[in-house]
Amino acid sequence: MNIYVGNLNWSLTSDDLYNMFTPYGEVVSAKIITDKFNNNRSKGFGFVEMSDDEAARQAISSLHDTELSGRKIIVNESAPRKEGEGGGGGGYKKKSFGGGGGGGYNRGSGGGGNRGSGGGGYNRNRGGEGGGYNRY
Repeated sequence: MNIYVGNLNWSLTSDDLYNMFTPYGEVVSAKIITDKFNNNRSKGFGFVEMSDDEAARQAISSLHDTELSGRKIIVNESAPRKEGEGGGGGGYKKKSFGGGGGGGYNRGSGGGGNRGSGGGGYNRNRGGEGGGYNRY
């Protein structure tokens, strides 16, 4: 069973989470979710996977709403993602990243750093289209 643990103190580690659940049964994995854009700082929640569903339910009922490191933690069964849900946006656009018109590192026409339209970044052609580093 997969268990969600929320409202965690940011100083807790995945090992702390693992050790918190081991008295209730075999813990397959324990992971605190971190923010890779903020020095891998904890996001204040994590997931624990236990092999025995009955032991997991016992851990949930015992640990939910208890205080840990000065915070009341939330512990419940993690609901699986529904098909088509989650994932979210992110990353960068694959086509026309930069638009068109003049551009950085460009000595001719077209846009700098484009992955979609004509022209291209790092292009030394004087006029016309051309291409270094363009994918399309």
